[in-house]
Amino acid sequence: MVMRVMRKALRYLLLLAVLALTIGPFLWQLSTSFKGTTEDIYTSPPRLLPRHPTLHNYTAVADIIPVWHYALNSLKVALASVVTNLAGASMAGYALARLRFRGRRVAMLAFLLALLVPLESIVIAQFTMMRELGINNTLTAVVLPGAVGSLNVLLMRNAFAALPMEVEEAAVIDGANAWQRFARIALPSVRGTLAVVAIFAFMGAWDDFLWPLIVLSDSDHFTLTVGLNFLHGTFQQNPRLVAAGTVIAVAPLVVLFACLQRYFFRGVGEGAVKS
Repeated sequence: MVMRVMRKALRYLLLLAVLALTIGPFLWQLSTSFKGTTEDIYTSPPRLLPRHPTLHNYTAVADIIPVWHYALNSLKVALASVVTNLAGASMAGYALARLRFRGRRVAMLAFLLALLVPLESIVIAQFTMMRELGINNTLTAVVLPGAVGSLNVLLMRNAFAALPMEVEEAAVIDGANAWQRFARIALPSVRGTLAVVAIFAFMGAWDDFLWPLIVLSDSDHFTLTVGLNFLHGTFQQNPRLVAAGTVIAVAPLVVLFACLQRYFFRGVGEGAVKS
C-alpha cells in the first residue's frame, strides 16, 4: 500500500515537473508583458505576478510596428491553410484508404517519403517555382507549398481506413457513388481527425517563419512572425515589448486549441462509427 502511494506521488511529481517546463516560459512571458517600466523583471527570487499590471506594452508594440496588420496577414494564411488541408487531405486520404486505382501504393510511398524531406533542402526550388508562377511576394505564395501536408494526408488515410467497410458496402448496394460515400458516410465519422488536421495546419501556417521570410519582400505582406523578427532590433533593449509581441502571436493558437480540444483528443484512435 505504501509503495503504491509512493509510485502515485512520484508520477504526480513528474507530471508537475513536465507541466512547469511546458507552460513555465509562457507564463513568464505573459507576466513580463504586463509589467511596467518601473518594475524590475530580473528580481531574485523571480516574481511571477506583476505588482501594477498594465497594457502599455501591448499598445507600445502596436505603435512601433503594424502588429495587427501582420496578425491579419497571418490569419489569412492560416485560415487558407486550414481550408486547403481539410479539403485536400481528406480527399487524398479517402482515395488512399478506400479507392482502388493503379499507382496507389506508389502514391502512399510518395507521401511517406515527403515526410523525410526537410524544408531547407527544397526551399530554393519552391522559391523558383513561385517566381516562375509570378506569385512570389504574395500571401498566395506563402500558402501554396503547405496547402496539403503529407502528414495530414496520412492522418486522414488512417482514420478512413479504420472505418468499417460494411457501412460503405451497404451504401454501394443502395447506389451511392464514391463522392456520396465520402461526403455522407466517411467524412462525418472522422470529425476528430479533421479537428487534428485543422489544428496542425493552423499552427504550422501561423508559426512558420523561414518560408514567409524568403518569399516575402514587401513589408505590407509580412506575417506576424516575420514582422516581429524584422524589427527585433527595436525590441532588444525592452524585453517587455518582446513579451507582449510573443503573447499576441501565441494567443490565437491557445484560443483555437481551447475551442477544438474535445475533438482533438477524440481524434486519437479515430475510426469508430457511432450507431
